[in-house]
Amino acid sequence: MDRLSKMVSEKPVVIFSKSSCCMSLTISSLLSGFGVKVTIYELDDIARGREIEQALMRLGCNPVVPAVFIGGKFIGGASEVMSLHMNRSLKPMLKSAGALWV
Repeated sequence: MDRLSKMVSEKPVVIFSKSSCCMSLTISSLLSGFGVKVTIYELDDIARGREIEQALMRLGCNPVVPAVFIGGKFIGGASEVMSLHMNRSLKPMLKSAGALWV
């Protein structure tokens, strides 16, 4: 869990994904379209990815990917991010995390 906390606190926007997850790509594309630099960790490609996946499950990530963190805070998966976007809460959240300047 300490490793996970360190990883999400180092960058404004972090997505944990798997290389085969199309929803992770969708969320990453949405955020990148706003001009946000997204840090993506592919759990099936990084060292200790299985350990991080288990830590995400303990946080309540179901499904485990995509797991989106903004400003070090766990936001949720694709449906939570899309819900924030639809109710116009996503951009202010990104601004307060320092990920978006406009």
